[in-house]
Amino acid sequence: MLMDATTLVIVAVVVAVMLAGVVFVAVFLVGAQREMSGRVAQIADTTAASQAEMRRSMDERLDGVSRRLGEGLEQSTARTAETLGDLKKHLNVLDTAQKNISELSGHVVGLQDILANKQARGAFGEIQLQDLVQSALPPSAYEFQVTLSNNRRADCVVKLPNPPGPIVVDAKFPLESYHALRTAQNDAAQTAASRRFSQDILKHVSDIADRYILPGETAESALMFLPSEAVYAELHANFPGALEQSYRRRVWIVSPTTLMATLNTVRAVLQDAQMREQAGVVQREVQALLQDVLRLDDRVAKLHRHFDQAGEDMRQIRISTEKVIKRGENIENIQIGEMEDDATEQDGHIHQLPPQGREAG
Repeated sequence: MLMDATTLVIVAVVVAVMLAGVVFVAVFLVGAQREMSGRVAQIADTTAASQAEMRRSMDERLDGVSRRLGEGLEQSTARTAETLGDLKKHLNVLDTAQKNISELSGHVVGLQDILANKQARGAFGEIQLQDLVQSALPPSAYEFQVTLSNNRRADCVVKLPNPPGPIVVDAKFPLESYHALRTAQNDAAQTAASRRFSQDILKHVSDIADRYILPGETAESALMFLPSEAVYAELHANFPGALEQSYRRRVWIVSPTTLMATLNTVRAVLQDAQMREQAGVVQREVQALLQDVLRLDDRVAKLHRHFDQAGEDMRQIRISTEKVIKRGENIENIQIGEMEDDATEQDGHIHQLPPQGREAG
């Protein structure tokens, strides 16, 4: 029974201790729960404040991003519009250039058609010759399509003074032989084309020398105009024999560039001749002026003599005037003397006139 009471006491103590522990644990848990609730509330407040700050920061960042995005879009739109405008301008320029190229292609095709025809090619050379001459010389210094005494018609005659006299310019265009020369595929074709080109040049030189160099009517030389710089360059580069032959025949071959230089020289010669002619006119006018001066000097001398005679006449008039004045004074003296004579007669005395009072005027 005693063991049972002790056991009960022990059990009661153990139970009491356990209850105290439970109470302590319960109290501790309640305190911890309160502390945890406060911390949770604090954490919740902090989290809410952080979320609010984060939300505000995110809103500001979003606003900044939206603003920058809007500005970027506006700038991009402006640059895109400007780029599109420039592109449109360039496209318009390209369209214009394309039209010009199309027109130029048409002109090139037309020029090829012209140059393919011999008569049209000759007309082309004559027109180019006329343009160059008209742009370099005054109208009185040239004449186109002139018929000479041998019934040959020259493309152009430049009217130079003697010497050398009028010089003929004739346009020639050996295009077929030049094209054959440029398109030769082998040595045999090259040789044949070179021979043909040289023959064509020499034939033109011979024709010009025989038709347009006429003693007493034209100058002792003539000009052959090649309306192509390429043909002229080919001739001077590879055909010195043809050039020497043209020099011997006194036919000078010119291109558009060298013809313009020649025409400028001709213009200087014409200006010099005109100046010499004007100098002759000036000399004649100076001689006439000298004759007029001599005639004026003679008339001035005559006028001077007239002035001298007029001065002498004035001197004689002054002498006569002085005599008249002197005689007037004498007459006045005579009147005074008569009054004195009357007074003397009253006194019984007679006075005679002085001799000068009786002088003849």
